[in-house]
Amino acid sequence: MSNILWIQNGRVIDPANDRDANGDIYAVDGMIVDQLSDVQKAAAEIIDAKGLVVSPGFVDIHVHFREPGQTHKETIATGSRAAAAGGFTSVVCMPNTSPAADNPGTIQRIKDSAARNSVVHLYTTGTITVGRQGKELAPIGSLNQAGVVAITDDGDCVQSNALMRRAAEYATMFDLPLMDHCQDSSMTEGSVMNEGLMSLKLGLKGWPSAAEDIIVSRNVIISRQTGAKIHMQHISSAESVEILREAKAAGIAVSGEATPHHLYFTDDNLENYDTHFKMNPPLRSKRDQEALIAGLLDGTIDCIATDHAPHTDYEKDCEFDYAPFGILGLETALAASLEVLYHSGKTDLKTFLGWMTHKPCALVKLPRETGTLRAGCVADITLFDPNEAWTVGDTFQSKSKNSPWIGMTLRGKVKRTIVAGETVWDGAQIVNRDSGKC
Repeated sequence: MSNILWIQNGRVIDPANDRDANGDIYAVDGMIVDQLSDVQKAAAEIIDAKGLVVSPGFVDIHVHFREPGQTHKETIATGSRAAAAGGFTSVVCMPNTSPAADNPGTIQRIKDSAARNSVVHLYTTGTITVGRQGKELAPIGSLNQAGVVAITDDGDCVQSNALMRRAAEYATMFDLPLMDHCQDSSMTEGSVMNEGLMSLKLGLKGWPSAAEDIIVSRNVIISRQTGAKIHMQHISSAESVEILREAKAAGIAVSGEATPHHLYFTDDNLENYDTHFKMNPPLRSKRDQEALIAGLLDGTIDCIATDHAPHTDYEKDCEFDYAPFGILGLETALAASLEVLYHSGKTDLKTFLGWMTHKPCALVKLPRETGTLRAGCVADITLFDPNEAWTVGDTFQSKSKNSPWIGMTLRGKVKRTIVAGETVWDGAQIVNRDSGKC
């Protein structure tokens, strides 16, 4: 008997196909179909989505699941459950694992674990350089054959311009996007927060936004010279947004992402030295925050990505200078982003969902079409209530709980996450595909 799904009465929003209307969605054996026969309707699992938005499953092209080597923080199993709870059906994992994902063997190890343990579609990136050391190129052709969807030294920006240019030339040969964590490390040694009035007040070493702007500019020049697709990760600076805007206007193949935390918070939130607000790049000024929002609205910034970066409580529970950079992002991404962009009246739901569905898909080399509810595509579907208020607790599907939103009330609640036609999150807990709830 086929696995048949019939989602009824929802507000179906599919930005890739310019659809926003009340209607039904059908799936057979994990694939979207236009219609069901009478026989299929009689056998279908029916989900009443009245009062809910039915959207393509969310796609996050920037997560850290810490496996292999850092499984005290997160695993593919726990990270994928956090993704499902946040409405994400596809994620792209960064290669800053231990060992680094700089060879086909490590890539296969990650893919094997994902096949056993992930409840969502999980894609891998490979490194740009061996060991993410910035000294010699990783075997980019072999990584491409192993199935990576992009290359990046995420967390350690390639400092050598010559090496980055060579990486861009090789990546272009294989039609692989380059994703870059834009940071001139010579300007940020020992820095822990944005350079500005608040860093002076707190007595913490400031991190100039110019450290980002310089690398964004470098990448624009390299993309123009080589034709490489270079994606700027977690843009945080107003000047970087403007550089990206001018580059796109000139037809250069660059792109960028913004995180929910850079959209939601500013460096003023660090006034109590709370390490849950310590991240890389750091939270910046109100001016920078407004520039990020404007960049999304005018298309300069292409998508929202979480930079989900789990750390243990004991790692974060120390002096601000010594705490690691990074916060959780997956389980609060929808609500936090809705607060800033939709509930504020800055945009509509269809535009908003484009930044979390089909637009990120276009930036990486995904092996299947995702981010749409078009017939013939995989039935990855998220149901959510954009108006339901909830208070962020201190328990997560993630193995860690380093979230700055703990205790805050947000609006926007994921009610069901469906991967390949099967429910993996029922609004309260993960659903085991084989044996029910787990």
